[in-house]
Amino acid sequence: MKWLRENRSFGALLTVFSTCLLGIFWLLLSSKSNWNDASAHFHETAEELTRLNRLAPYPNGENLRQMKKQVEDYAKTLTGLKEELKTQFIPLQPLAPNEFQSRLRIAVNTVAEKARANNVRLPDKFYLGFDEFASTLPHTLAAAPLGQELKQIECLLDALFEARVDALTLFRRTQLREEQFASSPPPNKKSGAVPTSGAKAIEQNVVEATFLSTPAAARKFLNQIGATTQQFFIVRLLHVRNEKDKGPVREGTSESANPVAVSSFGGPVSTEAVKSSPTGTVNFIVGNEHIQVTAKIEMVRFTF
Repeated sequence: MKWLRENRSFGALLTVFSTCLLGIFWLLLSSKSNWNDASAHFHETAEELTRLNRLAPYPNGENLRQMKKQVEDYAKTLTGLKEELKTQFIPLQPLAPNEFQSRLRIAVNTVAEKARANNVRLPDKFYLGFDEFASTLPHTLAAAPLGQELKQIECLLDALFEARVDALTLFRRTQLREEQFASSPPPNKKSGAVPTSGAKAIEQNVVEATFLSTPAAARKFLNQIGATTQQFFIVRLLHVRNEKDKGPVREGTSESANPVAVSSFGGPVSTEAVKSSPTGTVNFIVGNEHIQVTAKIEMVRFTF
């Protein structure tokens, strides 16, 4: 102790060194304790992860009941929708080729009578788009779908006649999938290839019609096929052409100052408009023209 009192600088240095050494030792012990805790936590987490990976997952009981209930509700809703959609199209019925040809001839005569009753002009030798079957029988596989399409076309033409269009100038249909399959060559038996029908849940028969009518008759036809409950129709393409390519010609200064244009929607006509006409009658410059409408229509059928 006397030596330390005589060498105070060395004593202070030794004291500081001893304090630092004790601090380092404490830090080492603390770090080792933290490392042990972290290592233990890591091993516990790894063991828990290994255990979870080996377990077979199973949902919670309450969640499982709710999921099953949702699946049942969805199945009921889907079934109800399918049943409702089945009532929105003409069903497919078994039909022999000769029966289809007989129905086609009856339908041709019926359509011609309805057209005459409603003053609708039809194309010459109009066979409802089935010209190839006027003298030949269809394939057995295509007879039933053709019979279904025949009823669909009759429903479409009924709406056209009820709208009282002026004339039907063009009507053609797209060949059915069954017709294409029936007209294809038979499969090669040696290769063992078996043709598949490729049926879908939703199929459509496409027809294209061109007719002349007034704008009101065209609107009535489109509204009727959109509101019918017998068959589901979709208008995919609609082309409207006015018979008058140019607007009305201005006849005079007095008339141009007081125009007599009247809407075709049945609005009231003012006395000033009547007086402005030289003959005292209203001169309609819009609304009396006719239009040519070309429509591509899909007749949807559901196969579920």
